[in-house]
Amino acid sequence: MGQPQQPEGAGEQEPATGTGTDSGTGTGTGATGASANRPPLRVGMVGYAFMGAAHSQGWRTAGRVFDLPLNPVPAAICGRDADAVRTAADRYGWASTETDWRTLVERDDIDLVDICTPGDSHAEIALAALAAGKHVLCEKPLANTVAEAEAMTRAAEEAGARGQVAMVGFNYRRVPATALARRMVAQGRVGRLRHVRVTYLQDWLVDPKAPLTWRLRKELAGSGALGDLGAHIVDLAQYLTGERIVGVSALTETFVRERPLPEGAARGLSAGSADGTTGEVTVDDAAVFTGRLTSGALASFEATRYATGRKNALRIELNGERGSLAFDLERLNELEYHDGTEPGEHGGFRRILVTEPEHPYLDAWWPPGHGLGYEHTFVHQARDLVHAVAEGRRPEPSFADGLQVQRVLAAVEESAEKNSVYTPIAPLAPIAP
Repeated sequence: MGQPQQPEGAGEQEPATGTGTDSGTGTGTGATGASANRPPLRVGMVGYAFMGAAHSQGWRTAGRVFDLPLNPVPAAICGRDADAVRTAADRYGWASTETDWRTLVERDDIDLVDICTPGDSHAEIALAALAAGKHVLCEKPLANTVAEAEAMTRAAEEAGARGQVAMVGFNYRRVPATALARRMVAQGRVGRLRHVRVTYLQDWLVDPKAPLTWRLRKELAGSGALGDLGAHIVDLAQYLTGERIVGVSALTETFVRERPLPEGAARGLSAGSADGTTGEVTVDDAAVFTGRLTSGALASFEATRYATGRKNALRIELNGERGSLAFDLERLNELEYHDGTEPGEHGGFRRILVTEPEHPYLDAWWPPGHGLGYEHTFVHQARDLVHAVAEGRRPEPSFADGLQVQRVLAAVEESAEKNSVYTPIAPLAPIAP
C-alpha cells in the first residue's frame, strides 16, 4: 500500500513466485552457491533480543532459499552489553560486534542498518544511518510519535534520490496467505468492500505481578498494545484492502497501573521481578476502535494483552459485495474464502491450503502440503528488501507507509482522550523540507 491514494492494486510489488533455484518444484533445495557468487549486501543490526533473533533468522536464511541478486552478509551486530552481544553474535551468526550504534552506522563495511531496538531510538538511529548513506530496515512501529515518523519519512525520501532504500518491518505482510489474500482482493474476488474486522489478542500481561518492562513505559515504547499489536493490524488492514483508514473512534484502557520493577535485563516479552518495588504503567493495555476506509467501508479493531488464553491470536476478515476472505495467524498456512457469486446450495467458506508453488514465496520452499511458520515471514522480508536494494526501487512497506500507520495510532489516542469522538486522519501529503 505504498501509494494509498492510488486505485486498488495500483503501484504494488507482487511477491514473486519464481524465486527459488528450482523454480516451480517447491523442493526448497536453496540458493547458497548462486547467492554466494553475487555482490554482498553487508548488514549491521542494532538490537539482539526478540526481534533481533527473528531478523537474524531472516538474513541468515534468505540467500540459502531464494536466488537473490545480492548476497546478504550478517556483518555486525550491536548492543550495549559487550558480553551479551558477543553471545548473540555467536548464536545468530554475526561476524563482528559493536557496543555503540554510532560506530556501526559509520563503518565502511556496512551497507544496510537493521534497527531492532525499542521505539524511542528508532528515529535517531534511522536518521543517522540514512545520512551516512546506508539502506535502512526499521522494526514497527516506525517511531514513537508522528513528528519522528515525519522526519524519518522526509529523510528516507531524500535518501531515495541518492539510491538508498528504507523499509519498515511489518512482517505479517510476508505470510504467504496474506500475500495471496491481497492478490485476490486486487483481482476483484471480494468486490466492493463493506467490512473489515480485525483482532490481535495476547495474554502475557494478565498476571498483575508481571514486571514493568520497557514495553510498558511510554517514554520507551510510545504506546502499549496499540503500538505493539495495533500497528500490525492497522498496516495489515490497509495492505489487504489497498485503502487508507480515514477516521477512527476509539477506547483505550490500562487495567493494571502499577507493576513490579524488573530485575536485570528484559528478554523478549518478560523479565525477572525485583524485590517488590513497583513503578507506574504509562501505556495502554488494550485498545478498541472503529474506523472508516477510503471507500466508505467500515472497520473494527481490537488489540489487547489481556485476552486470557490467547497467545498470539491475530485474525482478520474482509467482507465485500462478491465474497469474503478470512485469515487466522494461528493457522497461518490457510486462507478462508467465500465466493458470494456461487449458488447457495453449494456456497460457503472454503479452506485454501496456501502451500502451492504458485502461491507467493512458496516455489522456493517445500512440496505442497508442507507448511511454513512465523520465522519464515522474516526470511521473506529479507528477500523482498534485497530485491528492492538491487533494483533501486522503493520497498513496501516504505517509511511513508509507516508514517500513515503512525497517524492512525495518533488519531486513536486522540479519540480515546476525547471520550471516543470521531477523529479524521488527513491524507498523506508531501512532507515539507
